[in-house]
Amino acid sequence: MIVKFCDKLLQLRRARRLTQKDVAAACGITRQTYSGYESGERYPKKKEMYQVLADFFEVDVDYLYTDREMFLDAAHEQYGSRGMAQAQELVSQLAGMFAGGELSDQDREAVMRSLERAYWLAKEDNQKYTPKKYRK
Repeated sequence: MIVKFCDKLLQLRRARRLTQKDVAAACGITRQTYSGYESGERYPKKKEMYQVLADFFEVDVDYLYTDREMFLDAAHEQYGSRGMAQAQELVSQLAGMFAGGELSDQDREAVMRSLERAYWLAKEDNQKYTPKKYRK
């Protein structure tokens, strides 16, 4: 079973018997922001925050990443905030599609990877038709 980013943070914080406020203060973010990470409602906008959290909890940054985070991070790097928002919307919709399904974790991952590839191809095709002055 795949452990989500939010669940990893919760487990790490509880294992150290810390409050969300403690972690947030140590990482230089608000408690509300950190709470959003733990609830799964938000993800760090900057890649560096994953490293800050990993350093604080003394884990490898790769431990915090899942395929979802890597996909969202790549979308942000390549297409900015708007691309990341579109990718996040896609992931949210797909998560609903899998809820209560009978696919194995391995099959779900394969479907997600295929859909991510389709997303990247669609973005590349869309960029071909975007006027140069609007491209990054």
